[in-house]
Amino acid sequence: MVRLPLSPAEVERGERLGALLRRARGERSVLATALEARVSPETLRKIESGRVATPAFPTIAAIAQVLDLSLDAVWAEMSGSAHDDASRDVGHDARARRVS
Repeated sequence: MVRLPLSPAEVERGERLGALLRRARGERSVLATALEARVSPETLRKIESGRVATPAFPTIAAIAQVLDLSLDAVWAEMSGSAHDDASRDVGHDARARRVS
């Protein structure tokens, strides 16, 4: 099976997703987050770094659940439709979780 190269838009979407997950993870370790989401730490690292720009939906759903992210927030970040608002909200939510 031949895999076509990703488009620039797909690469950018993957980078936005990775940045969102890193911000939401905050100070939690990659290992703890990955194990709780039942994905390999290497998979999470690749998604966060943008090396896996188009991860499977169940993988993203599991990680989002562990990080208390709504799939709406993930989609908004990936689509770029609410990029600035979602970024601010995730940073605020992550700080609130650390404080409480």
